Amino acid sequence: MKKHRAYVSVTAPFPGPKAKALLEKRKQFVPLGIGNTTPIFVQQAAGAQVTDVDGNVFLDFAGAIGTLNVGHCPPEVVDAVQKQASQYIHTSFHVAMYEPYVRLAEKLAEITPGDYPKKTILLNSGAEAVENAVKIARKFTGKPGIVSFTRGFHGRTLLGMSLTSKVRPYKYRMGPFAPATYKAMYPYPLHRPEGMTEDEYAAFCVAQFEDFLLTEAAPEELAAVIMEPVQGEGGFIVPPVSFVKGIYEVCRRNQILFICDEIQTGFGRTGTMFASSYFGIEPDLITMSKSLAAGIPLSAVTGRLEIMDAPTPGEIGGTYGGSPLGCAAALAVIEMIEREQLCDRAMAIGRRIIDCFTALQERVPVIAEVRGLGAMCGVEFIDPSSKKPMKEFTAKVIQASYEAGVILLSAGIYGNVVRFLTPLVITDEQLQEGLDILSDIVLQLYSKEDLSK
Repeated sequence: MKKHRAYVSVTAPFPGPKAKALLEKRKQFVPLGIGNTTPIFVQQAAGAQVTDVDGNVFLDFAGAIGTLNVGHCPPEVVDAVQKQASQYIHTSFHVAMYEPYVRLAEKLAEITPGDYPKKTILLNSGAEAVENAVKIARKFTGKPGIVSFTRGFHGRTLLGMSLTSKVRPYKYRMGPFAPATYKAMYPYPLHRPEGMTEDEYAAFCVAQFEDFLLTEAAPEELAAVIMEPVQGEGGFIVPPVSFVKGIYEVCRRNQILFICDEIQTGFGRTGTMFASSYFGIEPDLITMSKSLAAGIPLSAVTGRLEIMDAPTPGEIGGTYGGSPLGCAAALAVIEMIEREQLCDRAMAIGRRIIDCFTALQERVPVIAEVRGLGAMCGVEFIDPSSKKPMKEFTAKVIQASYEAGVILLSAGIYGNVVRFLTPLVITDEQLQEGLDILSDIVLQLYSKEDLSK
């Protein structure tokens, strides 16, 4: 393993003494319900590297759950935030307006799909963006119903939970949920019926949606459909283009608005500024957050002018929505993505990840599929004999990885998918070192795995 240590340095035992002391305080003062993937307490971070309080250095392949497409602490973003903080931190846009809000709204109208007039509301979190997109859709259409999809994730607020399709850990014993919300079928190409091609499967799923409008929810009562163009928490599932286009066209024919949840897929992650462009659609509303502001809490809903203007003054907004610090950060982030061509970089990163694990798949048959769009990649582990999801094996990969110096996350309703959300500024050398470490870990764990159980 020494050959892998140019960018990683982890000293055993792990976690170190400072992290252990902080873990005890965390147990004492922070609720159990806030989950933690690793026992790491960060001291400093830059680019794709994280240093913890004990001096251990990690490669970050999780990117704060897709929040850091431009990496940790990019200098131009830090400078923009510091400059803004020296002028004013908060005035509340409802009380005293400021230029960065308007400039960011203008920029989002420019870079989001669709060559038509658009407007933007700025908020604080992805869940808040989803909530407001639904409010706006209902106000514009005068209809209550909202359709989301199986395995979709849209937040932890009441409405976010209602639209989310995973009981544990997000919804268990937390109901009742918001009314007039429905779940439709989202494709899972790896698990399509035997003998069915991917195109046939996509057509089948679109037909199921059309039947859904007859059996579950009438179009006349539906304000909008909300869809992740690539499912994140659901397992990094990339649907067929024809499925997304098919649902989009059904919505058009039935006067149902189409909301694209680009909170995780946005800002270069999938190889285009927004994944909607890859699928050839122009959503009525787009929700954004995560990598919008490089870790400063900020979210947005951008949509067609006539839809966004449906609410009257005071019906949407929030005290902290569109903070000046977040706006300054976001403008610097977008400029950096465009200047450094990070969409192209995402494609190159994704190819390296997929090539690595596709080659490894020949030696490790528990790798059922390697998939992704751009640098949003996932590796799914399934027992080849029983066809059961390998949640425990995946958890071992995650743990062994951070103990070896690579921070990873799992995904999927069975917890059997390793997801990759590396900063798009990661160097080729850092990426290769991390992939070498992960390949060794998967090989070692597979050699110990007893598949006879």
